[in-house]
Amino acid sequence: MYKVESKGGAIVCMLVSLLFLGTWPAVMTLLERRGRLPQHTYLDYTLTNLLAAVIIAFTFGEIGNTQPNFLSQLSQDNWPSVLFAMAGGVVLSVGNLSTQYAWAFVGLSVVEVVTSSITVVIGTTLNYFLDGKINKAEILFPGVGCFLIAVCLGSAVHSSNTADNKAKLNNYSSDYKDAAKYVLFLCSWPFPLCLHIVNSKDVEDGSGSAFKAKAGTAAFLIELEERRSIKVLGKSTLIGLAITFFAGVCFSLFSPAFNLATNDQWNTLKKGVPHLSVYTAFFYFSVSCFVVAIILNISFLYLPVLNLPKSSLKAYLRDWDGRGWAFLAGLLCGFGNGLQFMGGQAAGYAAADAVQALPLVSTFWGIVLFGEYRKSSRRTYVLLGSMLFMFIAAVAVLMASSGHRK
Repeated sequence: MYKVESKGGAIVCMLVSLLFLGTWPAVMTLLERRGRLPQHTYLDYTLTNLLAAVIIAFTFGEIGNTQPNFLSQLSQDNWPSVLFAMAGGVVLSVGNLSTQYAWAFVGLSVVEVVTSSITVVIGTTLNYFLDGKINKAEILFPGVGCFLIAVCLGSAVHSSNTADNKAKLNNYSSDYKDAAKYVLFLCSWPFPLCLHIVNSKDVEDGSGSAFKAKAGTAAFLIELEERRSIKVLGKSTLIGLAITFFAGVCFSLFSPAFNLATNDQWNTLKKGVPHLSVYTAFFYFSVSCFVVAIILNISFLYLPVLNLPKSSLKAYLRDWDGRGWAFLAGLLCGFGNGLQFMGGQAAGYAAADAVQALPLVSTFWGIVLFGEYRKSSRRTYVLLGSMLFMFIAAVAVLMASSGHRK
């Protein structure tokens, strides 16, 4: 198997992982805003997410002379470690599914701010002690502090941008005021995607005008709400926050569980049985994630939540609109998680939690490619710049805390 030996190699893995993990949710959000049912999207995503783990296992897990390789470990008596890996996959799958619906209750920004902060505070602390304190505490925990400051600034960006958009809606023309006052706009940081949605019924439906609302305008906000698949009106914020906190706890546990699977800190393996390689552990991790996601999302086809329309396996199989994007999201997430674990195994899983600064990447996509935050106030721009700076500092400091596993 291939083994990341150097601190520099581990940091490269983390940076690429950060890019991938910051991109796939933006793709998922794009599809939801286009009106595709989230059950259909997540079923597609789940397939290629597992495929990424299989590709990693049969390539990195088999090349090189370092033992044990992936195939040889499948027949070893390593079930305690396998169960830890599968437990990590279960909590990640449940966390992902929870955020899928929490977005509709309290908005993308609130969900990701809370889940990321819980993941860093709990997960990084657990990994620090599980790894035998190989990371430099005097650098690691200030990095956690930078991350939490960035999270607070992100909340301020959300509040300021929401106020900006309320002002836009209030100033909208009288012809649209009645519609505008019912719109609940969800600020899209940290997974911003501004879609150029055509007016009401667009040319893709064979009717309506070809007029496209400009990003940052009130008309754009209204049309976005009309198009998206999960409607956000009249939802309980308290229920949404409860789901969000639950998801955050799930996310904070999957990396420590994976850490236990690959390093056996609790000495659960029999004497002489080698530790699971990161590739074997990731394979079992992804299989359990796949099974849970398939069971839950097929259930939601027939028993949907949040007043989504019922669907079926037949309808899912016929729904090719956006399927390629969903497949891409699954590959990005799968390879992103795999690279995070490869870097964590080499330099410490606590340092690898730097990838939780993924809002940095998502905000970049939104600003550069999708025109997010256009026509916002100066206050929003100042807060946004400060948030991005703190995320950059957090990534740099957390990666600087990297140690070297013996």
